[in-house]
Amino acid sequence: MWAFVLLLVVGYAFGLRALRRRGEHASRGRIVSFTAGILVLWIASDWPIGALGAGYLVSVHTVQYLLFVMAAAPLLLHGLPTPLLRTITTPGPLRASARAANRPLVAFLVFNVVMLGTHLPPVVDGLGETQLGTFAIDMAWLVSGLFFWWPVLAPLPELGALPHPGRILYLVLNVFIPTVPASFLTFADYPLYALYELSPPIEGISAVTDQRVAGLLMKVVGGFTIFGAASVLFYKWYMGEREEGGEVIAAPMRR
Repeated sequence: MWAFVLLLVVGYAFGLRALRRRGEHASRGRIVSFTAGILVLWIASDWPIGALGAGYLVSVHTVQYLLFVMAAAPLLLHGLPTPLLRTITTPGPLRASARAANRPLVAFLVFNVVMLGTHLPPVVDGLGETQLGTFAIDMAWLVSGLFFWWPVLAPLPELGALPHPGRILYLVLNVFIPTVPASFLTFADYPLYALYELSPPIEGISAVTDQRVAGLLMKVVGGFTIFGAASVLFYKWYMGEREEGGEVIAAPMRR
């Protein structure tokens, strides 16, 4: 993960340098957003969160998931200036991926399939035994997070963008399917994952209690984040409609 984070930082620096050579510049807000995304990615992967989530506490594993998908992914995506993102997605396969991510149904399916798949006991117990396996899960989370937030942020205008009501509906629909694994984690009377059941015990935290905390985190924090983003979009939609209404009223008055 250190190497991956360093690769992102170096790549971003070279990208900004290339933009400056073309007479283009990234706003301070974009740079701050990308930097914050890198910090979240590093915090979620390094000690102590990375170590505890990899094989000790499924609740911390869920915190990692939320940090990757709900924080790092949108911050990194927003932090890419449009000209730089356009350059990155110029190669054929990446352009096709960008077009696919821009489709709400595709983004919905990718996000939810990865979310469900990476929380299945055979996947967690199988991949969680090795560093390469945990890295694969982390990358799956990050990619699914980029897909999830793409229709909301619409970073490439030429691909088209959903109107604000469509984005709000898309976000709300993505609240329901994560309820499935969250419910299993919260209400199961026995540990679902052998990896965490057989891990060295942490004093005062049983495997079932840890699992229930994980389910509550997924449901409450994930849902709060999505509804929070939907509220921001609703506010922007309302203010946009209000401004357009004011212009329509003001136009006859100027005449």
